[in-house]
Amino acid sequence: MTTMTMGRPQREVFGETVAALANDDPRVVVVDGDVGSSTRADIFEKAHPDRYLQMGIAEQNMLGVAAGLATMGLVPFISTFVAFAVVRPLDQVRVLIAQPSANVKITPSYGGLSTGQTGMSHIIVDDIAIMRSLPNMAVVLPADDTEADEVLRWAAAHVGPVYVRLGRDATPRVFGPDHAFRLGRAEVVREGSDVTLISTGGQTARTLEAAELLAAQGISAHVLHVATVKPLDIDAIVAAAGRTGRVITVEEGTVIGGLGGAVAEALGEHRPTRVHRIGLQDVDVQSGPNDALLDIYGLSGARVAEQVRRILAQG
Repeated sequence: MTTMTMGRPQREVFGETVAALANDDPRVVVVDGDVGSSTRADIFEKAHPDRYLQMGIAEQNMLGVAAGLATMGLVPFISTFVAFAVVRPLDQVRVLIAQPSANVKITPSYGGLSTGQTGMSHIIVDDIAIMRSLPNMAVVLPADDTEADEVLRWAAAHVGPVYVRLGRDATPRVFGPDHAFRLGRAEVVREGSDVTLISTGGQTARTLEAAELLAAQGISAHVLHVATVKPLDIDAIVAAAGRTGRVITVEEGTVIGGLGGAVAEALGEHRPTRVHRIGLQDVDVQSGPNDALLDIYGLSGARVAEQVRRILAQG
């Protein structure tokens, strides 16, 4: 089995990359919701204390302030958990950022199940479904530390609202130093002929692990990484579906309205194909160690492989 190198936590990449961006761009600021030591926005704070704005535990206000800063020509990056960047301040995100297409970078970490036992109130698995429904909002989930750095640099240069879901912990590295992120482009990360697996974010590494396990059992999986859930690379999804005729989406989030929903919508319109969705099945998620939760909810590499085998056996 191929062993992938472990990358660095995306939250650390956030602190370091945004601090580096601020060295060259005086417009870059970080707006923090009193979690800088967790999101590693404290790296930015040490480098640029005059451009680190502490909002406290008042996330609705924080998003409103970020929108105001954007109207003054600044480029604000949001530092908080996914739960407090999407659900708690949703009205501010919708009305003050998405509707006027404000140049705000919503870049929370602690996404999906991998939140370090923060508790049910902090685990949000419907963020992709919510954010992709907002007009003008780009939605991106980098696979690893390499792509996270690229996405953050792209976000700083992009004019308009961006949602980037970052991970808390280190994940296996999917891409090498020569990788180049482009908005709206999905990438084949493993070629296969029996079934197409479509994944996003940190889940892509676990999907590749599942593909290795399947290969050992004679099943050839074609794996497509969709970093940009919105705008969606419809051509790549149609091509991947056409390669095998069988599509299974895999995501660290709810299957209702998330990546699985997006892929099913695209194929329903452009290449009718049966789609199976592996992910959170309309449940409230319990708290626990990351690896245990991934296994419980069927998202570890072994559990994904197990589900793919069962789906294929059904015909």
